[in-house]
Amino acid sequence: MDKKTYIGVDLGGTKLLIGEADRAGNILRQEKIPSGRLNQREAMALIEKGLDSFLAVRTPGCAVQAIGVGTVGRIDNRSGTWYEISPDRKETVEVSKLLGERYGLPCFVDNDVRSAAKAEMLFGRGRSSRDLIYINIGTGIAAGFVSGGRLITGGHCNAGEVGHTSSGIDLKVSCECGRTDCVEPVASGMGIDQCARLLAPDYPDTRLVIPAEGRVSAADVFRLYDEDPLCRVLTDNAAQAVANLIMNLVRFNDPDTVILGGGVMSDGFLYNKVLERLNPYTIRYVTNGVVLTALDPRYIGLLGACGNAIKGMEESL
Repeated sequence: MDKKTYIGVDLGGTKLLIGEADRAGNILRQEKIPSGRLNQREAMALIEKGLDSFLAVRTPGCAVQAIGVGTVGRIDNRSGTWYEISPDRKETVEVSKLLGERYGLPCFVDNDVRSAAKAEMLFGRGRSSRDLIYINIGTGIAAGFVSGGRLITGGHCNAGEVGHTSSGIDLKVSCECGRTDCVEPVASGMGIDQCARLLAPDYPDTRLVIPAEGRVSAADVFRLYDEDPLCRVLTDNAAQAVANLIMNLVRFNDPDTVILGGGVMSDGFLYNKVLERLNPYTIRYVTNGVVLTALDPRYIGLLGACGNAIKGMEESL
């Protein structure tokens, strides 16, 4: 009997990753396609082109059961409808219906961070928990909340936008949501860049490279922590903002596990600074700890997309 496998489609800001995985989360094959900034119509064209090529090749001994898609934006995972990427890229697209009809396979879709939370539930540290928070700290900041084994989506499919909560850092740095004290513009990849540009005039001797185009490297900020005052301030502010975020969120759904992922967290430097700032009393019921993801950060999005397919099929039985 052929092994049951699942196709994952992970659309990010710079690449489209398509892969095939089994129920245990083993990625059998994958293909990467450059993406860039796209609107939803362009994104769907790229996804279909990639799937046409990928599904034209059959993995020996495997039978594809479903397609799962993970992408940025506001998505109704129940109907498989993609409403928007951002306020300036907004169009209602019935992703599950369109791809299901095109390829003759069930299709399930969710946003990128909730997809990553599913990867944790199926293959990562979340396997031993029914109450957890997965927080992705990358270009932006968002979270997936699991309560009683169920992932929370919210009434408008917008749950988890925790980057737009108060940071407790008094920088008055503006956020796209209109506020000036959010976590995202202090601790995300975009936020560290924004704060570096805001504060750099106060540190004329900084060794941090602030490029005219592109973003300041968070990795460079962390590397220069011990020798550059600006980098120390940027790191300490980010660490405190993330610690404040965690301590606020654990009061929300009483998790036994908090998992941190995303590119800004991937090397572990900021993670250790965050741990130093957590109040033991506040997190006393997080009995499995505040931990880094054990999944490969390069493929957690792909595993999450496959997870959409796996959970979608299992929950439809």
